[in-house]
Amino acid sequence: MASQQHLEKMQLRQNYRNLWHTDLITTIHRHPLYCCFALWCGPCASYMLRKRALYGDMSRYTCCAGYMPCSGRCGESKCPEFCLCTEVFLCFGNSVASTRFLLQDEFNIQTTKCDNCIIGFMFCLQQIACIFSLVAMIVGSDEIQEASQILSCLADMVYCTVCACMQTQHKVEMDKRDGKFGPQPMAVPPVQQMSRIDQPVPPAAGYPPAAYGQPYPAQGYPPAAYPPP
Repeated sequence: MASQQHLEKMQLRQNYRNLWHTDLITTIHRHPLYCCFALWCGPCASYMLRKRALYGDMSRYTCCAGYMPCSGRCGESKCPEFCLCTEVFLCFGNSVASTRFLLQDEFNIQTTKCDNCIIGFMFCLQQIACIFSLVAMIVGSDEIQEASQILSCLADMVYCTVCACMQTQHKVEMDKRDGKFGPQPMAVPPVQQMSRIDQPVPPAAGYPPAAYGQPYPAQGYPPAAYPPP
């Protein structure tokens, strides 16, 4: 039942209309210092970003943000800071992904096809490296063993780089949420359209979906209080 709900949630994210303030490719160019920090100290960055995503209220913390089967079963309410430290060090990949899902669901942010390709390439490279390692262990060939080591090293480098870019992307998104980019000039809203019965999804009214570098609509943003858990 829970897995079905998570699957439906993943399908729902494909229909989100907002975009990340910066994509994965440009994070290194736009914020090199934080990207380096997230690369060399990924768990520390993941801890701070998750706490910031919760608006500093650790009473709302749930293991892996409620997206994993272990969520709510680890005694998080008794010592959330310790549980978060354990999560970011022992389940680093899940901690980064959970913060990403948390932001996507809160602000209706979709992942672009380019970002999906980068993330998919990272996973495929890890699977190929694992397959080569198994083949090298079974066959016992020195050439295959050397190739598997090279692939494993390359997969680890890509994994660390993509995770650092993702965390930088999350940081920039929360900077926009907290108004750290300064006031934005008011723009004339587009002409509103009436939805028709034959349209599966009504057109956006008032403001178009936010694109790269654009702020969220000024209506009720940033929120006066954090959203309900």
